Amino acid sequence: MTDEALPELPPRARKILEQVYAVEGVAAARVWIWEKKVALGVRGTAGIAQAELLRRVEAAMGTLREPDEAWEFGLLGDD
Repeated sequence: MTDEALPELPPRARKILEQVYAVEGVAAARVWIWEKKVALGVRGTAGIAQAELLRRVEAAMGTLREPDEAWEFGLLGDD
């Protein structure tokens, strides 16, 4: 599949994913955005505890949160 065949991500989703992938220990991430809610799932690299990974990701997302918006964080299963 070429880059042209991939759908363009909304700017906010792209910004969230860019910031998530900058967190040490993140191997994969998915984001879902809808009215006043964001759900973020991550999978870590070997050697990082799941609780530590979620703590790092949640801390990194603080600057992207909008007022009155709920965020949920979770772990992705193996695809």
